[in-house]
Amino acid sequence: MAFRMPALAGGVLVAAMLMGGAASAQSSVQLYGLVDVWAGSYKMPGASGSSWTQGGGGMTTSYWGMKGEESLGDGLSAVFALEGFFRPQTGDYGRFNGDDLFSRSAYAGLKSEQLGKITLGRLTTPYFLSTILFNPFGDSYTFSPAVFHTYLGLGGQGVTGDSGWDNAVKYSTPSVNGFSADLIYGFGNEANKSGQNKWGANAMYFNGPLSATLAYQQVRFNNTPGDLDGMVPGFRRQQAAQLGVAYDFGVAKLFGQYQYIRNTISGGDVKINGGQAGVSVPLGGGRVLASYAYARSTGASDVKRNTWAVGYDYNLSKRTDVYAAFFTDKVSGLSRGRTFGAGIRTKF
Repeated sequence: MAFRMPALAGGVLVAAMLMGGAASAQSSVQLYGLVDVWAGSYKMPGASGSSWTQGGGGMTTSYWGMKGEESLGDGLSAVFALEGFFRPQTGDYGRFNGDDLFSRSAYAGLKSEQLGKITLGRLTTPYFLSTILFNPFGDSYTFSPAVFHTYLGLGGQGVTGDSGWDNAVKYSTPSVNGFSADLIYGFGNEANKSGQNKWGANAMYFNGPLSATLAYQQVRFNNTPGDLDGMVPGFRRQQAAQLGVAYDFGVAKLFGQYQYIRNTISGGDVKINGGQAGVSVPLGGGRVLASYAYARSTGASDVKRNTWAVGYDYNLSKRTDVYAAFFTDKVSGLSRGRTFGAGIRTKF
């Protein structure tokens, strides 16, 4: 729903974007979100047994937020957003205990129709956007093989850092003939540690049935400067690159991703090569989903991981869908993980 509020003064001035005239009084604030709950059985690789569970975020992590935009004239606007995850199964905020109130995003910035958008605060990374847009299960932390291999790494695999970065600045270009790009920089925010930073970028293309992306990020800390060494002795830097492509044939949409990760460690580097292939097939008012992901680490670590999932997502309306899925995950040296269940997701 949308409603009007008095205009708020303030923001970060960017000289290259302040070429407009007097500010306009047009402004709006919107409240929105998504609730996703599911029930089924859950077992992580290496766990001694499975457990029946009623959880949240089967297909999408539940969240709520508010965002606003104020027209400043001549195509320039001030923007802001405050977005938080929550767990509908318990009513707690955050994805887990200790997660921040607005862990999805919290920012303010300026947007120009001609020059793009610049925002500051806690921001979603371009790498995460490329990951979730090019696999059939999207941003599911329960059933998506691509998300598991990228953000829920086991055996030393997966990217370091969250899907959103604190103390960050991001620039997003306008879309031109289907092309757009994002650039993000995360500050360490500690004295005498200017070399401790994160940065990343992506380029995306959407034109009719074809879409593609190229993403890269480099991190020198996880949550606080210097903490990589606490994760693995001698861990200094991680570089990750991803290529994604999708094509919609009408009768089926095909997805493909390739990912390369390099962990720079004084005791011996670790390199991870992997990819994901998936398909989404329209059927009976919904979609049949299938995805397979593979990864292998070499160097100081030799771990293989095979993950696949199948599911069906049925639209009850434009806002609400129900789904059922089965997911299996095998990491070398660990017992197989299996998850299956059904759930409902609704937007507001």
